[in-house]
Amino acid sequence: MKIPKKYQFIIELGRALHIYGITSYKIQSYLTEVANTKGIKGSFMDFPTWINYAFYENKNSYNYIESIPPGQLNLGALSRIAELTNKVIDSKIDNESITKELNSIHAKTKIINHYHLTLAYAFSAGCFSIMIGTNLISFLFSLVLGALIYFLVFLSSKSKYLENVFESFSALVVTIICCTLSLIIPNFNLGLTILASIIIFIPGLAITTALEEITSKSLVSGGAKLMDAIIVLFKQFFGVILGLSIMTSMVDIDMTYHVSEMPKWTIFVAIPIFSITLLPIFQVRRKDMLFGALTGVTAFFMTVLLSGYGVLVSTFIGTLTVVGISRLFGLISKTPKTVYLIQGIVMLVPGSKSFMGLSNSYFNPSTTTGSANLFEQVAFILMGIIGGLLFAGTFRERKPRKKEIEII
Repeated sequence: MKIPKKYQFIIELGRALHIYGITSYKIQSYLTEVANTKGIKGSFMDFPTWINYAFYENKNSYNYIESIPPGQLNLGALSRIAELTNKVIDSKIDNESITKELNSIHAKTKIINHYHLTLAYAFSAGCFSIMIGTNLISFLFSLVLGALIYFLVFLSSKSKYLENVFESFSALVVTIICCTLSLIIPNFNLGLTILASIIIFIPGLAITTALEEITSKSLVSGGAKLMDAIIVLFKQFFGVILGLSIMTSMVDIDMTYHVSEMPKWTIFVAIPIFSITLLPIFQVRRKDMLFGALTGVTAFFMTVLLSGYGVLVSTFIGTLTVVGISRLFGLISKTPKTVYLIQGIVMLVPGSKSFMGLSNSYFNPSTTTGSANLFEQVAFILMGIIGGLLFAGTFRERKPRKKEIEII
């Protein structure tokens, strides 16, 4: 069925927002605001794999359903789409130009700098290993394995089979390499290096986003995304289990060995660098990079400064701070605050702790109490983030500003 021209922009906008990983309740709210601004009556439902558009004209209605695979977060595209939509609201662009600009945005997302991404994956792994306490030799190998992970990402883009098994396969490869290194290098931190190497793919942000949607009453979408994130976590855990099982069946490996020898000052260098490595991974625009990195650093250090008050309180206040600073940076840069908010929340999410808790409870039964404490911390961090977003008013409906709409 051919889409009427007057609805085409809204449908293309919904598709773009979905593709670039915006939460369902925000997509629905945003499309409703755009439709109202243009004098169009409609209702919209976004789900992880499809979108339903319904438009009303007097006694007639027009329905359009589109099947779309789950999106991947792209903050650069989100920022450009927001700018395009504001042009439409201000009547600064005609219908033909809208489609051309959307096509241009899609084209820009396909421009990939493999050199920058290789460095980003390498240093994200290396910096995270410093943040969780490691030694120099393990840090160096974390850099190498992080770069290897991006090579596997590149290969997965060429193979549908490898794309489907990527989480387990990458964890398996890293685990076998780390086990081999632990046999050669006496003071090699096995568990921490494995975790640091695959930290980018541990779905802490995905779990938080799913709970955010559930909290906003998008129950179907949030529930589906939560289950997907849990499955991804278990895929990675399976890869680690398989790798360790293969290696321990052939040689003796000490999986509990850990030594931290890095100077304390290194963590103050690792945190901002880790925040910077997220910029090319999320394809953040150059004009938003400085504020994005500052938001991530502020989020982490705020929780550190308030750590004496407990995980729940420090995360809650850290989230409130991230929301506030994201709004401030959004006003200064004229960029949707979600671009900065997500980069701050990434520094708070508990994905690594979930993975460590699973690993400890499976491979070292004597640490059951420690694992229970880890899962308790995970729950407190999640509650702190969701509570912070809730009290900061992130979920409330917003009226569009005159001639301008902002993605909330």
